[in-house]
Amino acid sequence: MPTIVDVTAEADKLTMFRGKTPKTTRAERKGSTADLARYRDGLLLLGKSSGKGHWETHPADELVWVLEGSTVLDIVEEDGPRSYTIGAGMLVIVPPGIWHRFHSADGATTMSVVVPGENIDADVDDPRSHLRTIRN
Repeated sequence: MPTIVDVTAEADKLTMFRGKTPKTTRAERKGSTADLARYRDGLLLLGKSSGKGHWETHPADELVWVLEGSTVLDIVEEDGPRSYTIGAGMLVIVPPGIWHRFHSADGATTMSVVVPGENIDADVDDPRSHLRTIRN
C-alpha cells in the first residue's frame, strides 16, 4: 500500500510558531509541526515557524523543501559557519554529519526528510566551539 499525503491540506492545519529558539521543545511547538509519515529509516516532517533553531547533525542526508516564506540555512564549513537563503519552492540537501541550523525572521513552512541525529540546544555562533567546551 502506498502512503499518500496531501501536504497542502496538512500545512493548512498548522499554525505558525513565532519566536523559536534553540531551547524550544517539540511540545512547545505543538500545532505548528506534523509527522507526516515514516520514510526509509527516518521521518517526513512538516513545520511552520519563525525564529532560530538549534544546531544539529544527522547520520544521513537531510532534505528540506521550503513551501512558503523563506529561511536561512547556517552550515559549518571548514573555515566556519556560512549562511544560505532558501526561499519558497527551493530545496536544500544537507550532507550527513554536517552541523547546520535554520532560522527565519518572518516565518517559513518547510517539509523535511530526516533521520534524527545529534542536537546542540544552546544559542552559539559556531557549534565547534561549544563542543570543545563540553568535551573538555
